Amino acid sequence: MLNVSTCEVRCMRNFKGKVAVVTGAANGIGRAIVDVCAREGMRVVLADVNKEALARAEAELRAGGATVLAVQTDVSKAEDVEELARRAYDAFGGVHLLFNNAGVMTTGTVWENTLSDWRWVLGVNLWGVIHGVRTFVPLMLQQGTEGHIVNTASMRGLSRASSNGVYCVSKHGVVALTETLHYELAQRAAKIKVSVLCPGAIDTRFADVAENRLIENENVPGERSMTPEDEEMLRELRHGTRTGMSPEEVAEKVFDTIREEKFYIITQPETMVRVERRMRDILDERNPTLPV
Repeated sequence: MLNVSTCEVRCMRNFKGKVAVVTGAANGIGRAIVDVCAREGMRVVLADVNKEALARAEAELRAGGATVLAVQTDVSKAEDVEELARRAYDAFGGVHLLFNNAGVMTTGTVWENTLSDWRWVLGVNLWGVIHGVRTFVPLMLQQGTEGHIVNTASMRGLSRASSNGVYCVSKHGVVALTETLHYELAQRAAKIKVSVLCPGAIDTRFADVAENRLIENENVPGERSMTPEDEEMLRELRHGTRTGMSPEEVAEKVFDTIREEKFYIITQPETMVRVERRMRDILDERNPTLPV
């Protein structure tokens, strides 16, 4: 861990006037991060696939006096992320904070999930981060200023679960990608630092995303219909989110982490018991114990 004197030199503490790009910015954790950025006096580029929600967030932030740019973006498409970067640099001349935050979820077993389920979840959750890294890191390195990248994974990227394996695969990928990015930037003594956000249960409408996906595909040939198992998992997910941490608390923790230059952002330390159980299974070379 860095000592205080070193951290004062290297860590990003003053955010005023800097530029942040946030994907998944219109709702949930993304919107809470945007609000902190605006409060800190940053110029903020909001990216989201939902045009209406994005416009609403932009209007609310402008009404509050924030300097913002909204860019409708499907992060699963490389060309959309490249356009996002172009718009950000054209408008503000640089990017200092990048939050690869957009995410989706589906339910079902890994053998029942359709190819489109896999493509949708991996496209947003994993490829969205890949596109963000591939597009923005070269620009931020060329820029030559201090910067920080936060990739949103999940506690499911550190542990395991049943009935949302596609989501778990995507989030394990984000953790591995972010760890590798951290090592590679450190090897080059880059001014860009990296963190991976691993939230537990957060009070958002994330379950609606999974349910809407099932409803939309109800009569689509080759797609799954909702099963009793899906309904049960959605109920559990809704209960967990209703009693979970607020997005605002997560956003504050994220900025504390950036100031302290920490890598892992664990929103609820009590959930680390699941990570410990998985690690113990690996170290003891025993079969995986059932998730709880």
